[in-house]
Amino acid sequence: MSRPRIVIVGAGFAGYRTAQILSRRARGRAAIVLLNPTDYFLYLPLLPQVAAGILEPRRVTVSLSGTLPHVRLVLGEAGRIDLDARQVHYSGPEGEGGTLSYDRLVLAAGSVNKLLPIPGVAEHAHGFRGLPEALYLRDHVTRQVELAAATDDRRRCSSRCTFVVVGAGYTGTEVAAHGQLFTDAQVAKQPLRTGMRPGWILLDIADRVLPELDERLSRTADTVLRERGVDVRMGTSVKEATSDGVLLTDGEFVDTRTLVWCVGVRPDPLAESLGLPMERGRLLVDPHLQVPGRPEVFACGDAAAVPDLENPGSYTPMTAQHAWRQGKVCAHNIAASFGDGERQAYRHKDLGFVVDLGGAKAAANPLGVNLSGVAAGAVTRGYHLAAMPGNRVRVAADWLLDAVLPRQAVQLGLVRSWSVPLDTASPEVARVPGRPGSAGPTDTDGKPGGESVKTRSGGEPARNQPGGEPAKNRPTAGTSDVAPPPDQPGPGPDVAPGPVRRTDRFTEGDA
Repeated sequence: MSRPRIVIVGAGFAGYRTAQILSRRARGRAAIVLLNPTDYFLYLPLLPQVAAGILEPRRVTVSLSGTLPHVRLVLGEAGRIDLDARQVHYSGPEGEGGTLSYDRLVLAAGSVNKLLPIPGVAEHAHGFRGLPEALYLRDHVTRQVELAAATDDRRRCSSRCTFVVVGAGYTGTEVAAHGQLFTDAQVAKQPLRTGMRPGWILLDIADRVLPELDERLSRTADTVLRERGVDVRMGTSVKEATSDGVLLTDGEFVDTRTLVWCVGVRPDPLAESLGLPMERGRLLVDPHLQVPGRPEVFACGDAAAVPDLENPGSYTPMTAQHAWRQGKVCAHNIAASFGDGERQAYRHKDLGFVVDLGGAKAAANPLGVNLSGVAAGAVTRGYHLAAMPGNRVRVAADWLLDAVLPRQAVQLGLVRSWSVPLDTASPEVARVPGRPGSAGPTDTDGKPGGESVKTRSGGEPARNQPGGEPAKNRPTAGTSDVAPPPDQPGPGPDVAPGPVRRTDRFTEGDA
């Protein structure tokens, strides 16, 4: 008798945890297959520290094959799921197609950058959902400060040294907090000729920083940001992004070369393609994480609308805490579907939140106890070390080195602006030239973000995209004669393409 096959789509917090628990429980009695575009699990909460030069990129990545015994890793991105035939069709990293059959399916595809219909944002902003985006931001910020230091023009210096972050949630707050420390450290030993100081602006339409958290945590974060020099502007957002800067909703125009988009996330479009009941872009499931009418299909994490049994009538928010815990329950219920144990409903009570503000500063409320300053910083780092499924010693070592040695502010030039577009269904994978779904121009200095993005992934004209303008000079899908930038390898058998792009659509409520 053949072993049942369990296919897990996505290796984020929910997918990784599901695979981890199942690998322990199955003990060879089931074939577990994990489909993911990369061979690592990304610990997203520490990504701002990668962008700020505190942690090396590999510290926040955990090898899937090295930490998930008895799990078969398949590199690729799911493109179509045939629910009746119980098959997942996917595209591999070198353009090849494949099919995976399943007895149980776990949809844990996660989320992507949320797009809003604001002119110019899709062309000039960059998100912060994947490792390529963090590496790009670190290089870009370093380059802008270095170019500003070389000019005597105050206006040009100010433009290059102004960094705009949109979204004062977890990610945006931490990016701005770490970013201000990073740029201050860069100019400490080599002051700008104009005597100016790099400045970070944090925008949000909400009335306070971290609006989803307790007001005391919000006040702590707001105080730290303002004391550090971050220009916090609540009730304000971007009305339009241009090649020279951003026009704010209050009418002010800010000269800048950097626009970081952290307004939130939306579910991966894969869930929407299934034709099943949805809730604001998320796949509806029951409290046991099963899709109604499809008992063999489970969903968890950001892609699933899981009923919040602690708050009837609502759904659990899209956070890493919920995704991690849902993965555990999902694995337990899959085992129960094969007769191993009883099903469980997902319930979760928050034990507190932590927000890393850089240096020794943080905001935290473990078990409802509000902390700030050094105590909060210690709790925050302790929490991250405990939560990471690997690399704990390496992360701790990097923190120690950062405390006693100056940071290295250098440009590696590994990720270009055009390879990390905002409107992508796969922020975890950087685009490469010369393959279907990927084409890139040479870099210029004239856009927020440092380089122009004249071609986008997917090779199709932008339709219904934020900005309302058609794409110009973009190649058609399948074009392979695009000349790669001088710093990138030409197309060939050893050059991996970007994953196949799915058409993203706005979900209700994004605006």
